[in-house]
Amino acid sequence: MAQRFGGKHSPNGPMGPEDNSYRGARVEPAGLRANLMFLPPLVLALLSFGGGASGLVLGLAGAAVLALAAWLLREGLRAEGEYNARKIARRPAMPRKLAAAALSGVGVAIAAYSSDPGVLAPVLFGLVTSALHVAAFGADPMKDKGMEGIDTFQQDRVARAVTEAEAYLKAMSDAILRAGDRKLETRVARFQTAARDLFRRVEEDPRDLTGARKYLTVYLMGARDATVKFADIYARTPDAQARADYEALLDDLEQNFAAQKGKMLLDDKTDLDVEIEVLRDRLQREGVARR
Repeated sequence: MAQRFGGKHSPNGPMGPEDNSYRGARVEPAGLRANLMFLPPLVLALLSFGGGASGLVLGLAGAAVLALAAWLLREGLRAEGEYNARKIARRPAMPRKLAAAALSGVGVAIAAYSSDPGVLAPVLFGLVTSALHVAAFGADPMKDKGMEGIDTFQQDRVARAVTEAEAYLKAMSDAILRAGDRKLETRVARFQTAARDLFRRVEEDPRDLTGARKYLTVYLMGARDATVKFADIYARTPDAQARADYEALLDDLEQNFAAQKGKMLLDDKTDLDVEIEVLRDRLQREGVARR
């Protein structure tokens, strides 16, 4: 079904800054280049059907390895994008991009061997392919970022909580699609941006997890359930009152998430002020002049 787009210059009226759902949006890290890497295994698999039994087996094996490499590359680019988007992040547990480069070399070597059963040529083709892959897509992040002084146990707890919270947000996005209303999809996206702002704040300081846990679990679970019920009702019968109540709920949640983030920042500033005063008192006791 066609959907009408709204915007600043649409007949529905101007869109204020608060309606901008693109705040915090990021480009998909696995773009066209990564998706094109699925094309070589497809071509190789099709061409292998004309090479006899051995050519077919080797061709399909090479295509399978290349397809696995393309999938690992896409996941590696996404992991790198998440790493770059955060101020505090651990390096990816598995170097997916380097693994993709190695598998690409193996896949090309198998494909070369199917047409030239020697050893030197396939090895050279594989090495060149791996080198070009690394040159084109780079390597994975190899060290943690901003982890100095961070309690890794608390960081792991935050990571699990954020993963669960992201699942609630994804369920909201999937549910609101059933309503068939682009403005509602935009409104949900705006609330999700506010929620992710809180996620990033907790990730930067895992000590805030205790105070924010109910926002990452109870509140988001309720928002997901409310979205599912509203979408089911609105898809059957568009109800203006139900829509107004749902949007009011999102407004309240968004304000609460923003207020919680502001409270965390204020608490951190208070802690910093206390630390500064303690340090100044110590310097004064040790006879260091205060300027």
